[in-house]
Amino acid sequence: MTGKQPDGAGLTNSAGLGIFYMLLGSALLTSSDAVVKWLATDYPIGQIMVLRGLFICIPVAFIVWRGGGIGLLRVTNMGGQAARALCFIASVWFFLTGLKFNPLADNIAIAFAGPLFVTAMATPLLGEFVGWRRWMAVIVGFAGILVMLRPSGAGLNGYLLLPLGAAVFGGLRDVLTRRISATESSVSILFVSTIAVIIAGLFTAGFGDWRWLTAMDVGLMALTGLLSGAAHYLLIQAFATSEASLVAPFKYSSLLWGVLIGVIVWGDLPDKWMIVGSVLVVGSGLYILHREMLRKRAV
Repeated sequence: MTGKQPDGAGLTNSAGLGIFYMLLGSALLTSSDAVVKWLATDYPIGQIMVLRGLFICIPVAFIVWRGGGIGLLRVTNMGGQAARALCFIASVWFFLTGLKFNPLADNIAIAFAGPLFVTAMATPLLGEFVGWRRWMAVIVGFAGILVMLRPSGAGLNGYLLLPLGAAVFGGLRDVLTRRISATESSVSILFVSTIAVIIAGLFTAGFGDWRWLTAMDVGLMALTGLLSGAAHYLLIQAFATSEASLVAPFKYSSLLWGVLIGVIVWGDLPDKWMIVGSVLVVGSGLYILHREMLRKRAV
């Protein structure tokens, strides 16, 4: 009797590891967002962008060290990287500013509309065919956004438009990522976009009310950057370890973490409209993912 495992056992172990990476990465990313929300009451968003970005570079350096060296940061498509970085800057600013004013779970839920915009932009920007089923899912998802925004005769909460802006630019970012991923490594894309965010944040130094940090807040800035960098590494590992169709749905666990942290730290409990809208947006995103996986397997 040998110690060799059946093929199915190896596959199961790989799948389980990928799911674990995705769940842990999503938890760390949401925790990083929670720390930003805490800091945003005292510090301008531009300052947070700079300091968090600097600390994100530490996990990036670890990834480069573990992954094979400085060659991982090679940039081939500078134009594509620059366009992607600009969208990343916009999505980060909208999302972090939204964290300052919105409950954590609400901000995350609306930002999850990103895949809807990716699908809507796939045809004009990538030339991809989008069938009627995915278009119906996009429409249902947009209906979910309207439910969460709750426009009425009295208007709507303008702050909820901030994570929606993050979703729009996040969708553009993801479309551009598809276009450049054939020549650019995931690490180089993350590094270039992180440096771009740092530079953009520095431009706000003369306009924002930048402040000296307390010792505790220096630690919190380091914590949010390290959590974010580690989270992105785990998300990359999740997709490298298992099929995207298996691990991607677990990214929506961020919403559950957002609700839990929001209730414990700020006492924020999503109302019924936010819950209904979240179900529609998340359900649409999962269905779009399902259809994309079927389409890829049929090719």
